[in-house]
Amino acid sequence: MNIYVGNLSYQTTESGLRAAFEEHGEVSSAAIIKDAETGRSKGFGFVEMSDSEQAKSAISALDGSDLDGRQIKVNEARPRGDRPAGGPRGGGNRNFQRRERW
Repeated sequence: MNIYVGNLSYQTTESGLRAAFEEHGEVSSAAIIKDAETGRSKGFGFVEMSDSEQAKSAISALDGSDLDGRQIKVNEARPRGDRPAGGPRGGGNRNFQRRERW
């Protein structure tokens, strides 16, 4: 089961994230999503657990808990197609054309 973990501290490492979830079962992988340009954490990540019962237990235990000074948000990750497009900033007006200066 793929698990979304949000509101991560910028100091949280992948090994720290993995360790938090390993207390509740076997972790297949743990990844913190980083900005491609800066390499800085985007404040969220994903944990993969092979046993769905252990994953559900981890979600229940860790949602709202403190990790590195932040109250994390933990829930089952939704497949890419199930997420709304745009996000809070939207995608902007794609039909906008920049005026050229002469």
